[in-house]
Amino acid sequence: MNKDVMIIIDESIALELHVAALYCLFHELFIEDSNFWWEMVLEEKAHAALIRSGKEVYEPVDKFPYDLLAPVLKELNDTNDRLSFLIKEYEKVPPSREEAFNMAFEIENSAGEIHYQKFMKKNTNLKIDKIFKQLNKDDIDHAKRIRSYMDNHGIQLRPGKV
Repeated sequence: MNKDVMIIIDESIALELHVAALYCLFHELFIEDSNFWWEMVLEEKAHAALIRSGKEVYEPVDKFPYDLLAPVLKELNDTNDRLSFLIKEYEKVPPSREEAFNMAFEIENSAGEIHYQKFMKKNTNLKIDKIFKQLNKDDIDHAKRIRSYMDNHGIQLRPGKV
């Protein structure tokens, strides 16, 4: 497999696992929302596993569904670095409930996560794309689910957010 593609795949897996770790922290911090966060944790881990399985199964590289990944390595690296930092900071000084939901909403609108969602929504006749979508099932559009949960629970979306 092409080295550059392998790096992007590995960073994409890391992104999903970082998001899962952040949501797991929110699950522990916010008892009133723990079920919501736990579902998100499981789905993010499933996303990582799905990408990992594609990496292991679809060699040569031309068989891997590239639309599943963000194409810009720098954006993935920056997002992963930011998530690592946030997790460490939030472990020391927990965010408010509103801040946690706003951060999650922002993350789900980041480049890596949006790419994943666009892939899951696109119409395609490729067998590999259909297999990935079937494996993923209903684990799509986290940003909409977060926003809906915020609206239904009176959690304010900060100005300037998507």
